Amino acid sequence: MTPADLSRSVVRAVRCAVEDGELPAGVVVPERVVVERTRPGGVGDYASPVAFGVGKGAGVAPRGVAEVLAPRLAALPGIERVEVTGAGFLNFVLAGSSVGEVVRDVRARGRRYGFAPDGEPRERVVRDAVQRIEWCQAAQSQAARSQGRTAGGGPVAVAPVAKRDGDVLGRYGADAAAWAMLCVPAHETPVFPAWLLVQDESSEFFRVRYAHGRARALTRNAGQLGVCAEPGEVEEGSADVLLGALVDYPLVLEAAAHHRAPERLVRHLVVLADALLEFQYCVLPKGDEKPSAAHRARLALAEAAGTVLAGGLALLGIDAPDHL
Repeated sequence: MTPADLSRSVVRAVRCAVEDGELPAGVVVPERVVVERTRPGGVGDYASPVAFGVGKGAGVAPRGVAEVLAPRLAALPGIERVEVTGAGFLNFVLAGSSVGEVVRDVRARGRRYGFAPDGEPRERVVRDAVQRIEWCQAAQSQAARSQGRTAGGGPVAVAPVAKRDGDVLGRYGADAAAWAMLCVPAHETPVFPAWLLVQDESSEFFRVRYAHGRARALTRNAGQLGVCAEPGEVEEGSADVLLGALVDYPLVLEAAAHHRAPERLVRHLVVLADALLEFQYCVLPKGDEKPSAAHRARLALAEAAGTVLAGGLALLGIDAPDHL
C-alpha cells in the first residue's frame, strides 16, 4: 500500500463507518485526508489527524472517531498495525513494500506513476502553475493583471519577477528559469542565483536532470555488459532512501495538486535525485565481478527512479535529457 492509497483508504473507512452506523449520520465524509510521515518521536510510518475534523463536524470526540476507524483500517491488506495516540491521531505501520513490487509498479505505469487512479493526471495543477508564471512574464494588459486571471480562469496570488532580473528566460533558458520560478511558493518572489547555470552537483537543478541522465547511462552501460534489468529484491539498507522516495512520490503529487504547490514536487525530485546519485555506484558489476540477479535488480530500481524523475520534470514543464 502506498501513502496515497492509504489516504484514499481512510476516506473509504470514514464513509463505510457512517453507512454502517458506527459514526453519526451527520458526519461529513472528507474528499481528501491528510496523511503525513510520522514526525520524530511519533509512532509508525505515517499519521493522520482525520479524526479531529470528522469529530468536530459531528460533535464527537476525536479519539472516539479514531477508535472506530482504527480496526477497519488495520484489517486492510498492506497495513500491519494501526494505533490511536493522543487525543485521536491515527498512526499507521505499513507492511514493507518490496523493491521488486515498487519497481514493477513504476515500470507498468511509466511516467504516469503516481497519477490519480481514475486516470486523470495530476499535472493539470502543476501546468496551471507554469502557465501562471509564464503569464506574469508576458506583456498582458493591465486589466488582466488587476483581475488576476489565469489560463484556468481562477484568481491567484503570484509574486512577480523583480524588474532587475530582466529577461530571465533569455538569460537562463526556459528550463532553468522554470525551475527557479517553481521551487518557491507562488506568493514568494523567485530568485535566479548563479548556480542555475552551473553544470555541477552544487546546483539542485543540475543534480535532478543529471540523475536522470545517469539512470539512462546505466542502462546503456548495462547493455554493453549484457546485463538486463529485472525487478527483484535489493540488499537491505543499500536502497532504503531511494525506495522511500519512490514510495512517497504519489503522495507528494497528491499534496502538490491539493495545495496547488508545485514546489513540493520540486523538493521531492531533489531528494529522489540525490538518493539515485548515491545508489548508482553499486548498480553495475565492477572489475572481474560477474553479473548477477542482484545487479539486474539494482538496475531495474535505478531505471524506475529515472522514469519517475523524467515524469516529475515533465509535470514541471522541464526537459529531461538523456545526456547532460
